[in-house]
Amino acid sequence: MRLRHRCPSVSIGGFFLLFLSSSCRPADPTTPQSEQTAESPCDPSSVETLIPCVSTARWSRDLAVLAAGPRPPGSKHWQIAQDLCASRFAELGYTVERHQYDTGVNVIGILPGTSADQVVLSAHYDGVEACPAADDNASGVAGVLEAARVLAAGRYAGTLVVACWDDEENGLVGSRAWTARASDRDEPILASFVFEMIGYRTDQPDTQRLPPGVDLVFPAQVEWLRQRQNRGDFIAVVADTGSYWAVNRLETRAAELGLPTLVVEIPTLLLATPLAEPLFRSDHASFWEHGYPGILITDTADYRYARYHCAAAPDSPDALDPEFATLVVRSTVAAIVDTLGLSVPPSS
Repeated sequence: MRLRHRCPSVSIGGFFLLFLSSSCRPADPTTPQSEQTAESPCDPSSVETLIPCVSTARWSRDLAVLAAGPRPPGSKHWQIAQDLCASRFAELGYTVERHQYDTGVNVIGILPGTSADQVVLSAHYDGVEACPAADDNASGVAGVLEAARVLAAGRYAGTLVVACWDDEENGLVGSRAWTARASDRDEPILASFVFEMIGYRTDQPDTQRLPPGVDLVFPAQVEWLRQRQNRGDFIAVVADTGSYWAVNRLETRAAELGLPTLVVEIPTLLLATPLAEPLFRSDHASFWEHGYPGILITDTADYRYARYHCAAAPDSPDALDPEFATLVVRSTVAAIVDTLGLSVPPSS
């Protein structure tokens, strides 16, 4: 298991999250940079001018629409979410496909670059029964929609793919169908960023839980978390070693924005063993299964968030932290631009 040199590593819960980052310093809640008005176009001349365009207000509005009702496959709000992804991508100039497979529909948007090499940003739009599923995973879909809007302002060397996956709650069915097709077509994927619950942060002590026995394997890392009073105030990242460069860019950009980021990179050999089974809880695993790089970006779900799947209370927008989600989206947008390679701004 490859660990970076400046920060500790921790295994956490069902994600088997191993925390590690050159940017893992105590979190001070950071107010996002001043947002551009709705009338102001995003400036794609550099990463630094592009990322302030990510809007907390826009993310919050999309979150409210997506979490207005439960989204199990086939339901009214599931269809609303699917249509929102398709219409938004089309409005932004992406080539849109409703990718139908045996049990559902993925929504795919493509912004061609000067090469066929793809960078994918995605989240699942389905939810569990009888739950508004705001954090899981309206937060991630709203993040994809807002990132897609901002990224559409630029032109890139690589091809950008944005996706809203179906059937994640039923076993990653939608993303597995798409990655299987991509593999059959031998499509090149440089990096894949998956938003899975990005909206919940708390600076209260003893809010980040760990699985039993982790202290025996990673004592130094558990001690680091203990010294921070087990606060659930960071974004966690789980990735394969093939995602190294993209994860490095994500860490760097998050540090610049003041977002604490705890990262683990899992060797390919470990992914092929039963020890890795807890890692396969979200759509990043569909990429791993087909030999593609995959990066999970998460607030750690039920190991921090008591409302996961509406267990303790409704998973509703009022429980989430829009500024935290904004920092996650901004960091990811910057890393995607770095990975794609900013080419030339679109002609006016």
